[in-house]
Amino acid sequence: MATTDRQATTLALAHALSAAERGLAVIPLSRSKLPALRSPHRDDPAPSPCHGACGKLGHGVYDASSDPDRIRELFAAAPWATGYGIACGLPPHHLIGLDLDVKTGTDSSAALRELALRHLFTIPPTVVVVTPSGGRHLWLSGPPEVVVPNSAGRLAPGIDIRGAGGYLVGPGSRTDQGAYAAAPGSAHLAPAPCPRSLLRLLLPPPRAYHPVPAAAGGHGQGLVQFVLAAHEGQRNTRLFWAACRAYEDGIGPALVAPLVDAALHTGLSEREARTTIASAARMTGHRP
Repeated sequence: MATTDRQATTLALAHALSAAERGLAVIPLSRSKLPALRSPHRDDPAPSPCHGACGKLGHGVYDASSDPDRIRELFAAAPWATGYGIACGLPPHHLIGLDLDVKTGTDSSAALRELALRHLFTIPPTVVVVTPSGGRHLWLSGPPEVVVPNSAGRLAPGIDIRGAGGYLVGPGSRTDQGAYAAAPGSAHLAPAPCPRSLLRLLLPPPRAYHPVPAAAGGHGQGLVQFVLAAHEGQRNTRLFWAACRAYEDGIGPALVAPLVDAALHTGLSEREARTTIASAARMTGHRP
């Protein structure tokens, strides 16, 4: 490894440990801004969703930790890392990132100001990270009971949202495009609370309620309740098991919508839920 890369890795680890002291969970990133550790399941013929339950490294944001020993272990396994990612949606800050892009030809800052005027909110003083392209990442803190999803351009053109399951490139990281740095005067700040009216804009519209079809009977309701009772770390496993049982019992297609709703209630994204259910369908010999 070149001396400059070793220096970048050393600096990235130092910045990551400093972020962890503030309660932020981090992972090592490569110069491409992607997680530095590859998935241990990448060569599996039919990989099933795994968020680290296998005990191996390489699960992206699900490896994120604020424990110094764990962080050193992650960086030791990825000596080519030149940056670090900060996981969003986790305690204590429940971080929400507003990514104001300048590469799309749109004025994302103006779009945010227009939203603020229209919906009567003000972005309080908070951490601001300047990206190599001249864009900005605004860090906000969300309430623990609210799960903000990731989105791209849904809030306004040029504004991406980093929420639960996403991450922000941390200040001090070096990438192929350049370095990320905290804006002057903001490095010492804590993520400011997200204004309530802005938070409402970040949440998806309420989904239609999908009751368990009568044809699914009590067994179908039991499978839905099994998913609803899942805690973090077992949500995908429970959903996969319930979907497998549903397809094996011939009620899989009828139970897809209720299972998706239950999975969303536990904090999974719709994409994660549908991917898991589709894997269960294939595993049991059915077409999703």
